[in-house]
Amino acid sequence: MAVFYLEQGRGFHGRKFFSAGTFVVWGSIAYQHGFVAIAIQMTMCLGGLAVGMFIAPAWQKSHALTAAEFVSRRLGIRVQKFYSYLILLISLMYTGAFLYPVAKIINVSTGFSIEACILVLGVLIILYTVVGGLWGVMITDVVQFIVLTAAVIIVVPLACDRIGGVDALITNAPPDFFNIVNEEYSWLFLLAFAIYNGIFIGGNWAYVQRYTTVDSPKSASKVGYLFAGLYLISPFIWMLPPMIYRIVNPELSGLENEGAYLMMCKEVLPKGLIGLMLGGMVFATASSVNTTLNLAAAVFKNDLYKSFRPQTKPKQLMLIAKTAVIMFGIITILVALMVPSAGGIVEIVLSVGAVTGCSLYGPPIWALFSKYHTGPSILWCTILGLAINVYLKFLHPLLTGISLSRAEEMLAGAIIPFALLAGYEVWARSRKEIARDYIHYKEEQQRIANQPEEEDAEEQSSEEQNRYGLKVLARTMVITSLIFIVLALIADHKALWITLSIGIIVGLGALSIFRYTNKKLKADV
Repeated sequence: MAVFYLEQGRGFHGRKFFSAGTFVVWGSIAYQHGFVAIAIQMTMCLGGLAVGMFIAPAWQKSHALTAAEFVSRRLGIRVQKFYSYLILLISLMYTGAFLYPVAKIINVSTGFSIEACILVLGVLIILYTVVGGLWGVMITDVVQFIVLTAAVIIVVPLACDRIGGVDALITNAPPDFFNIVNEEYSWLFLLAFAIYNGIFIGGNWAYVQRYTTVDSPKSASKVGYLFAGLYLISPFIWMLPPMIYRIVNPELSGLENEGAYLMMCKEVLPKGLIGLMLGGMVFATASSVNTTLNLAAAVFKNDLYKSFRPQTKPKQLMLIAKTAVIMFGIITILVALMVPSAGGIVEIVLSVGAVTGCSLYGPPIWALFSKYHTGPSILWCTILGLAINVYLKFLHPLLTGISLSRAEEMLAGAIIPFALLAGYEVWARSRKEIARDYIHYKEEQQRIANQPEEEDAEEQSSEEQNRYGLKVLARTMVITSLIFIVLALIADHKALWITLSIGIIVGLGALSIFRYTNKKLKADV
């Protein structure tokens, strides 16, 4: 199984679950509602289990490298193009949601206005995207993960020490701070959010490649189980600092809650480490936005522009792609600027997820298991699911004056598309006629299975890419380790030993990767 699979056009990046949004979105809920934020995030563990048991193995058995390839084979090229355009449209909305949290964190750190932070950060990311390329994405992924993980581990014990330990948190917390649910985030919401996470993790086109690029269904299942295992532990580590900050400063309200995590960091972390953490969050945001902007530009260039001007020269196409990056980047900045007026980042993330998540990603997952759905049926289930959920979210309150609760909104988003899919499935089964699309798909699968496997230069190239990626990872970890060690030496006594320990651990990790790479190289030779 490849550690880094970065061959041109096959890299699997995409939206991060662990980035600035983790600290701003869920940190805001943790500060305001306490343990509820942990309970919400742990539904991702349930989603990961469902993916590992059912969805990931099915994707691997499809023998498609990407979700787009599966949709094209199983449902038709027109359906695949529709999904590509729709996902890109919604992804551009999400990129604004990526940009806003890190701009909020910089706003809290520097005191500059949120609008100025969004504009400056957005322009920098557009420039980075135009220049950086694929390896720029990989390096920022590595840096942000290492830095943010290390910083999070350091801040938890320092935050606990700031208030006198966990006992002080339990004693001084507001009433109901450790309840699993509350009126807004009820058991019904947790159930709906668990369904949503299972579909999003299992069907998001960026994540699907994690299941299809492994060697067996069992390996694909392990990807889902690993995700579930990490989310069984991580929410406790991530959410404790903003929960503790509620004891340190209980006066935050409204959109101020979004800065709770970083305010806790400013209380206990050495200044150099706060800067490093901010850098990691900027890298995380840059990576997420970079991926979406590059994908949007590629689709615009290949599927739209080239269809009208097929004779365009490569240099001109490159200019068109860069222009498209700038255009989509401006849209991203505008979306981020509208987040505060739309109710804040929590409202945006949960509402967009409720309206689009299951309607967009659920139907292709259903097609993995169904013999009776056709391309048009899957397409119409998607369109109707989105239309009904958009109506319930926006038009129904205007026409009736009645708005759905948070739980009802999320449950409607999860159930409506599956009710449509199940309704068609029952009707099609009653006719006892397997869909022609499915028959053609199975014939194509059989043809692919009968082709002899070729051991060619492509496999060698993949191995070289893996080794190169590991070397980049190790070198980045060495630099990060040295930075942590230097910061430890200038930190106060409380932060010194834990920061130094993290630096040494990261350095040992780099050493082990160097040894593994050299051993692998000798074995291949």
